[in-house]
Amino acid sequence: MRQQIEAIREAAAKALSEAKAKQELEALRVQYLGKKGELTAILKQMGKLSAEERPVIGQRANEVRAYLEAKITERAEQLKAKELEARLASEKLDVTMPGKRPAAGSLHPLNTVLETLIDLFRSMGFDIADGPEVETDYYNFEALNVPKDHPARDMQDTFYISENVLLRTQTSGMQIRTMENRKPPIRVLCPGRTYRVDEDSTHSPMFHQIEGLVVDKGITMCHLKGVLEQFAHEIYGPETKVRFRPSFFPFTEPSVEVDVSCFSCGGSGCRTCKGTGWIEILGAGMVHPHVLEGCGIDPSVYSGFAFGIGLERLTMTRHKINDIRLLFENDVRFLEQFGR
Repeated sequence: MRQQIEAIREAAAKALSEAKAKQELEALRVQYLGKKGELTAILKQMGKLSAEERPVIGQRANEVRAYLEAKITERAEQLKAKELEARLASEKLDVTMPGKRPAAGSLHPLNTVLETLIDLFRSMGFDIADGPEVETDYYNFEALNVPKDHPARDMQDTFYISENVLLRTQTSGMQIRTMENRKPPIRVLCPGRTYRVDEDSTHSPMFHQIEGLVVDKGITMCHLKGVLEQFAHEIYGPETKVRFRPSFFPFTEPSVEVDVSCFSCGGSGCRTCKGTGWIEILGAGMVHPHVLEGCGIDPSVYSGFAFGIGLERLTMTRHKINDIRLLFENDVRFLEQFGR
């Protein structure tokens, strides 16, 4: 039996020294020291020995067990060290290699065009005004000479919160607030989000408007024409032609629609301009005397002009975008084109 124990010791020591993985090491432990292991099987035969041999063989078996356990622990540490060394070698960092350039974001095309407009009108002496998006019926409609029976007040066109509170359909309310709180001369630009019940490839229920107002002594349609021509040349290029067409808005009189020569065909006619050579970009006009009077400004002394620009429409025409929904879908592939 002593010879069997020694043979187990030598075979186990050799196998443990050659083990190359933790799983293999565990299998050897079970093979030799487990409940059904080889050394355990030898010890179960101790009852067949004489009283003199039993303590000697038992002592030697315990020594071999302790020896093999120490060998297993030693080999486990060796394997752990080798595994760490291999991992460090595979994950080492070459500090001399160039770093990876992080992806940089850019302004949204709407913000880019808005900042261009703000810089342009500030250079003309305009202040920037902001106001509430949840507006009263008075500031959104009544103060702007829009009567109670006007179609714009219909529930199908306007988001009403209550009978007299709504989501603003235009930023004109800030023009009224400005005229109520400031004396002429006034030059103010009112950009912001607006809301209307409308949605398709060219309309969104939430969109942005940029409205301008000038009130002073002696303001005429010529001043309005000069400001808007400067705006059109800045956005579309100095060769752009500007056309004024008679129109109607309740809060301006006279009123005009403003067109620019088609940027695709130069005015000769194409699919973009539907063969007309012109593209409509905004509405404008001279401030109605009733609106001035309602704000405490004497229309016999002062006059003014106002204009309203749709930021989405302006951005779409400037960048030749054919679907307004692209501006709100946050598709990185689309937005990256404007950051280059």
